[in-house]
Order: sequence, then C-alpha cells, then structure tokens
Amino acid sequence: MSGDPAPPAAVQLCYENWNGSCVKAPYSPGPRLVLYLVFGSGAVLAVFGNLLVMTSILHFKQLHSPANFLVTSLACADFLVGTTVMPFSMVRSVESCWYFGDAYCKFHSSFEGSFCYCSIFHLCFISIDRYIAVTDPLVYPSKFTVSLSGKCVAFSWLLAVIFSFSLLYTGANEAGLEELVSALTCVGGCQVAVNQNWVLIDFLLFFIPALVMITVYSKIFLIANYEKEAEPSTSAPATGSRVLWLRHEHPGRKLTSQ
Repeated sequence: MSGDPAPPAAVQLCYENWNGSCVKAPYSPGPRLVLYLVFGSGAVLAVFGNLLVMTSILHFKQLHSPANFLVTSLACADFLVGTTVMPFSMVRSVESCWYFGDAYCKFHSSFEGSFCYCSIFHLCFISIDRYIAVTDPLVYPSKFTVSLSGKCVAFSWLLAVIFSFSLLYTGANEAGLEELVSALTCVGGCQVAVNQNWVLIDFLLFFIPALVMITVYSKIFLIANYEKEAEPSTSAPATGSRVLWLRHEHPGRKLTSQ
C-alpha cells in the first residue's frame, strides 16, 4: 500500500480563463436538477399566479374597488420579483456564480430590495383597509377612496424604489466595510455588503409594517369572534352597516331580506 496522499481535487472557477475569478462550488447533477425544478416552479408560479390576479381585477369591472387596486399593485410587485429577481437568484444559488455582469448585479440587488419592501408596504396598507372596513363600515366607502388607495400605492413604490436604489448606487451600505468588500470582490460574484446602520434600518422597514399587520389582524380576529358570539342566529338577514359593506365590496350582488 502506498502512503502517498491523494491528489487534491481541481478547483473550479466561475470563469476559467479570467484572473480573479470566484471559486465555483457546484452541486452534483441530481441535486442540481432538483433545485432547478423547485426554484423554477416557484418562479413560474409567481409570474403566472400574479399575472392572473392582475388580469382578473383589471378585466372585471365589478372588481374595480380601492382595496382591489392595492391588491393589483401588490400582485405587480410580486410579478416583477418573479421575472427580474427569482430566475437570476436561482442560477446564482445553484451554480454558486453570477453570470449576468456587474451592471445587472446592482440592478438585481436593487430590484430585490425594492419589490420586497414594496410588497410589505402594500400588505400593511391592505391590513389597515380591512380594519377600517370591519370596524367602521358605515363610513368606509368615504374613508378609503380611490384617491387614498392611489396615494398608498404611490408611497409604497416610491419609498421602496428610492431607498433601495439610492442605498446601493451611492455605496452607503458599504461605508466602513471597504476591506471586506475588497476581499469579497471577484469575477463571477454578486455579494452585497451592508454595514450595521443599514442592517438596522432594513430591519425596521420590515419589522414596523409586520408589527402593524400583526396588531391590526389580531384586532380584526377579536372583533370577528365578538360579533360571532353576539349573533342570535346565522340565518338572520344582513342589515344596516353589513348591507352597506356588502354593497361596496360586491356592487353587482343583490341583497334580499328574509
């Protein structure tokens, strides 16, 4: 038996003929195929599922309401995640390399942040809309108007896009991390370094809307339970504020009393 050590495995690079290329750590064919199928299916569902939501709401006039305009805008943000973010993230995750150029690396990271922030802002506004509809249905149509819905949509998009693009294109996220960024930089890589200050800001931008949603939906749940216990009969006709809310949410539906 020979005591010679086995020769080291050849190091694979993202770009074999380029100096400064990132090291590639590929999966074996079986797991790679599974990962592509899983990630690819998620991207396809995100694209066509949200496209169906947008098309349905825009096509059917009875679905044209301030609340559904928020839902349409949310679906648009998620649709863009499925087209501009998920396919490229899939390749990077499976191949452990970035093959789409430095310019699109920044765009991709900016898109990822923008659309994710935009989605959570929309979800927050939708929860507030539902809370108003449940707690004050008599004045809900005059409170949550098309104009207010448009302002919520504009706020969600503008804040998310301006914050993400300005952060990454000014390099503010890398302040104080110059040595780390230099060490991580290689051809075929797309890493985004974020310092502690911006990590805290990112956390708050997700945590505050999430806290609002948890609080609002908890209150809605408690109100729904209270009303369910207070109802004398499930067969009682819809009257008063309930009728007004139903007419607003389903303008084509006929309401009859028993």
